[in-house]
Amino acid sequence: MQATRLAIPDVVLLEPKVFGDARGFFFESFNQQAFNDATGTHYQFVQDNHSRSSRGVLRGLHYQIQQPQGKLVRVVRGAVFDVAVDIRKSSPTFGQWVGAELSEDNHRQLWVPPGFAHGFIVLSETADFLYKTTDYYAPQHERCIAWDDAAIGIDWPHVDVPVQLSAKDRAGKSLAEADL
Repeated sequence: MQATRLAIPDVVLLEPKVFGDARGFFFESFNQQAFNDATGTHYQFVQDNHSRSSRGVLRGLHYQIQQPQGKLVRVVRGAVFDVAVDIRKSSPTFGQWVGAELSEDNHRQLWVPPGFAHGFIVLSETADFLYKTTDYYAPQHERCIAWDDAAIGIDWPHVDVPVQLSAKDRAGKSLAEADL
């Protein structure tokens, strides 16, 4: 597995070794020891989630103020642009973001540690998005930062349809107003 630390070094892009031929492909999608070595962490995952969304759906920027979740995310159908925003007040990269395209073709995974808000926009007709979390979903602790907060300045890629948001995501707060 190749591990690349992004501009915010705690966020790691993971690229597995893919073995393929005319019949298809094989790769190891998760190995605890390889993950620990690649990220320099020792998190255990407690929950797996799967979402399907259509082109232009934007989910996020989500986080939990208690029971913060680290997320190991990947796409098994389609393509998304995935984003992590550092919301750790004491961090030198507080309020900064990093992003990467994840797709069924590139097999990339993104490690988003606890202390980050997370979101993605679907670039393909549909996308199946899988993620492992280090803590359980706690709706009473979930919060949302506005996807278009100018103070963060995420450079979302253009999609040829209007951005689609849930009511929860439309109500996202600016980073300055957010519960952190």
